[in-house]
Amino acid sequence: MKYCFYFIGLLLLFVSCQKKLSFEETTYNRKSTYLCDDKCPEINVMIPIAKGDAEVSDSINKKVFNVLKEIVYFGEKPYNATTYDSLLVAFINSYEKLKGEFPEDKFGWEANIEGSIKYQTDSILNIEINHYTYTGGAHGYQGMRSLLFNPKTGKNIENQELFKNYKEFEAFAEKKFRFQFKIPANHGINATKFMFEDDKFQLPLNMFFTDKGLLLYYNRYEIASYADGPQELLLTYDELKGYLLFK
Repeated sequence: MKYCFYFIGLLLLFVSCQKKLSFEETTYNRKSTYLCDDKCPEINVMIPIAKGDAEVSDSINKKVFNVLKEIVYFGEKPYNATTYDSLLVAFINSYEKLKGEFPEDKFGWEANIEGSIKYQTDSILNIEINHYTYTGGAHGYQGMRSLLFNPKTGKNIENQELFKNYKEFEAFAEKKFRFQFKIPANHGINATKFMFEDDKFQLPLNMFFTDKGLLLYYNRYEIASYADGPQELLLTYDELKGYLLFK
């Protein structure tokens, strides 16, 4: 009988290990040779694919893929792609269609997307998407995206869900922002170089969990000019004790 219980124990341990959330770094690449000169348009994607519990991993993978669809496209709306391979094909096809219509013009298209696990605990999973795309013009666009998940359920966590009181945290962050960038309290938030909408402070779309604290990250153009680059504000976990729900 004791051997039976021993076998059942091993089986349960095996099932548990099988369901444990893990990630597999996966790379995708697509390159065009259609009417191009020295540097042919190319797209490279390196992304962590969640493995383990099907419901949890599927939820994470679906969200990550949908975010990449928001990044990798040309035209008025994202492609109707359902896989990474078809997404890359659609991007290259857009170039080749445009090149076919304007064969004399030079199009140095490229796209590079790299995803990584930025931070992971029992209560929070932070995936970072570092991306650069160029489809013509004076320069390309480089940006960072932060995706937050509950690692137990795979559900996406919105920024508002990170805090006990979002408005109170926003007011606290504004004080820290003004202090870092030397903006007097009696001046508008745009008194120096910034371009907040309606001259009103707003929290960024992207917040990154790091070993040192929570990084508030504004991409180029969000609150400042392209030349000023991205803007950052790091708040330590000690400072956030009264505000943050996750760590």
